[in-house]
Amino acid sequence: MLRIACMPAVVVAVVFLACSERIALGQTRPPNIVLLVADDMGYGDIGAYGATLNKTGSFTLLATGVGSQTVLAQIIRLVQEAQGSKAPIQRLADYVASIFVPVVLGIATLTFLVWALFGPAPSLTFALLNCVAVLIIACPCALGLATPTAIMVGTGKGAELGVLFKNAPSLETAHKLQTIVLDKTGTLTQGKPTVTDIVTQPGFAETEVLRLAASAERGSEHPLGEAIVSAARARGLTLEESQDFQALPGHGIRTTVGTQTVLVGNVQCMQEARVALGGLQKTAEAFASDGKTPVYVAVHGRGAGLMAVADTLKPHAKEAVEALRALGLEVLMITGDHQRTATAIGQKLGMTHVLAEVLPEEKTRQIQKLQALGKRVAMVGDGINDAPALAQADVGIAIGTGTDVAMEAADITLMSGDVRGIATAIYLSHRTMRTIKQNLFWAFVYNIVGIPIAAGLLYPAFGVLLNPMLAAVAMALSSVSVVTNSLRLRRLQVPRA
Repeated sequence: MLRIACMPAVVVAVVFLACSERIALGQTRPPNIVLLVADDMGYGDIGAYGATLNKTGSFTLLATGVGSQTVLAQIIRLVQEAQGSKAPIQRLADYVASIFVPVVLGIATLTFLVWALFGPAPSLTFALLNCVAVLIIACPCALGLATPTAIMVGTGKGAELGVLFKNAPSLETAHKLQTIVLDKTGTLTQGKPTVTDIVTQPGFAETEVLRLAASAERGSEHPLGEAIVSAARARGLTLEESQDFQALPGHGIRTTVGTQTVLVGNVQCMQEARVALGGLQKTAEAFASDGKTPVYVAVHGRGAGLMAVADTLKPHAKEAVEALRALGLEVLMITGDHQRTATAIGQKLGMTHVLAEVLPEEKTRQIQKLQALGKRVAMVGDGINDAPALAQADVGIAIGTGTDVAMEAADITLMSGDVRGIATAIYLSHRTMRTIKQNLFWAFVYNIVGIPIAAGLLYPAFGVLLNPMLAAVAMALSSVSVVTNSLRLRRLQVPRA
């Protein structure tokens, strides 16, 4: 417990780093709640957030998540694990090194024998110096440093840019991706839809339809349900408690409000319940063509009304899609929305291919279908229902403003809701892998050129021998060159579309 007091004319900035579980990930509400027991101000227990200012009075602060439980500690742990993990390409380097060392020992032994038997006097001295020069210049330090240094700098740069790689394999795999599947709600859109239109059938008032739908959705956590409840409260409508609440995944909900049975959902929900919709379907098609999601309301098995709910696109969503295309990737959108609605939203983003009317449990199957075509697929999502698809994809990318379950299932986490971070992650993977290949190439070239010179290959024609001290300098410079090349990633500038 910590008491925070404020004297007159003094402003105390209380920055809750210990409890910034979500704040560092771009969210507004941390799960490790900090309680303010405002005894002196009479406000009761309320949540305190990062950068809270205590201007008057005093309060008691209770931090429920500190130390290793904070997001800062988690980020540090993720970066450390990623930097310490071994990428598949490093296993290749290790395998080559396991062959390289015995070969070098054999070359050194052969060099000693050749110079000892056929070299000029003192032949033993020449043999020993050249053998040592071969052993020194062939030290596989550059080979060993080629991959881990680039991985370490790449993951560190990613954290600086707001991209967390869970491990080195995810950093390597990202550059091989061919298809990106983007979830719509909360990923491409703000995830805060609003009710824009309400149309009713004869015999039903607009406010009554909205009140019944909001009462039914009162206990729902779906963004569309929250939008309906918010619209009803904005009009000052009194909501009732619902009974026998039943969620219909991917379709809607069924419940009882007072004495009325209320069904709220999409057209499939209404068709399965055999609800007569009358002229509402044509209106729904018009809403869908405008990129709005139509939500039907039925009372006692009769179509009562239709609401249009719109979820605005994120400011940089289209730019993110263009950036991914610029990287040569196929970009798809996946959503449970009606095909017409999904197509309209896809057109706004410049997408020609969308996967619409996909139930939560079907997202994984859609990823599997794409993988069956031989494609390397990345799934981007933020919700609990995205977690199986994130785990199924070759690379799962979670939006930091989403759920913990999604971030746990993903290989890469974006610390903010900016979807441009997807292109940043893939571009960083491309550059990191290119740096690793450069390091390995020059390490091999160095050894291929240096070992023959150290063995005395140039002596018969030019009378040139490599002094062991110069061989040691050359060996050190090769390691320095690899590290320096990897450090260039720190100055990486991510291009925008």
